[in-house]
Amino acid sequence: MACSSCSTKDGQPKGCKNNGTCGTDSCNKLSVFDWLSNMSLPQGVEAFNFVEVRFKNGRKHFFRNTENLSLSMGDVVATEASPGHDVGMVSLAGELVRVQMKKKKVAPDSEEVLKIYRKATQKDIDVWEEYRNREEAIKKRAREIAIRLKLSMKISDVEFQGDGSKATFYYTADDRVDFRQLIKEFAREFNTRIEMRQIGLRQEASRLGGIGSCGRELCCSTWLTDFRSVSTSAARYQQLSLNPQKLAGQCGKLKCCLNYELDTYLEALKAFPRTDTKLYTKKGTAVCQKIDIFQGFLWYAYEGEWMNWYKITAQQANKIIQSNKNKEDVASLEEFEVQLIETEKQPDFNNVVGQDSLTRFDKPKGKKPRGKNRKKKRKGKPSKNA
Repeated sequence: MACSSCSTKDGQPKGCKNNGTCGTDSCNKLSVFDWLSNMSLPQGVEAFNFVEVRFKNGRKHFFRNTENLSLSMGDVVATEASPGHDVGMVSLAGELVRVQMKKKKVAPDSEEVLKIYRKATQKDIDVWEEYRNREEAIKKRAREIAIRLKLSMKISDVEFQGDGSKATFYYTADDRVDFRQLIKEFAREFNTRIEMRQIGLRQEASRLGGIGSCGRELCCSTWLTDFRSVSTSAARYQQLSLNPQKLAGQCGKLKCCLNYELDTYLEALKAFPRTDTKLYTKKGTAVCQKIDIFQGFLWYAYEGEWMNWYKITAQQANKIIQSNKNKEDVASLEEFEVQLIETEKQPDFNNVVGQDSLTRFDKPKGKKPRGKNRKKKRKGKPSKNA
């Protein structure tokens, strides 16, 4: 999902000229807006000497700016790696990095926080782009080797380190895979250090990107960082049909967006009785058939008369349940339904567009007189001066 027009040269993008942040936001996965950039620090307060660097497919790490370089968002930097160095783009700098490190529970004095060597030179960028261009061909060759070895795994992506000293192969697999022979063949074939990293199906979709059924880019590849478990109960609470083809995303699992409005639905369902609670009346026992969370209605049907549904409100259903608990007699559901019908207002449709009858163009218009007949009519008309 990246555009090739935003490639950088000397740290400046060629395409949208937006200082490292794509104007269409399509080639910056998990991009960040620094809302503290226009605020100056008080006197005597030192700037936070850490930056956030983004690598391929949204992979981000925090680095220590030990050389006190003047860095801003979009700068291409050479960072410490094991072994050698890596090349990435600064995605965040300033005081907002402190907030992000606290949110992700990364201590500033941790050994995992490496340092930045320098701003990337043109030679660093040329080597980086050379190895980036080789990744697709190597990924194809790696899949062929894995198929030949009959390994039940899928190599989804390949990422070279900035100096080309190491290649990381991302793969997905259902079970544990013995890839010792695979690593030997990879090292012999590609002549570099090999690292295998297993990822989940959701992480694979976030790395590859794509367009969801809503028409927008996948949430996992644009802004979503924490992947919470999604269960089918989330769809049941929202009254959605349990259709795997509609509920599953491109990763093959349930869509993450099923959790977005789940809390609102759970809050609204507190006013509704349980759907498995039966209503006992003199006419018979009623069972819940359907609920409408937005309008607050429930539909009940008597046992044995499943074709006749009766619509009542959630308050009325709770009232009947309370009467059953108090062992008070309830005649039938018709009494409550009649009260509901009387309070309903019929919509009044008005002609707000100002159109006439739909058949106004059906009648043909009369033809105007032409030629001699038109001249005769003009002669027969009295003049204005007469």
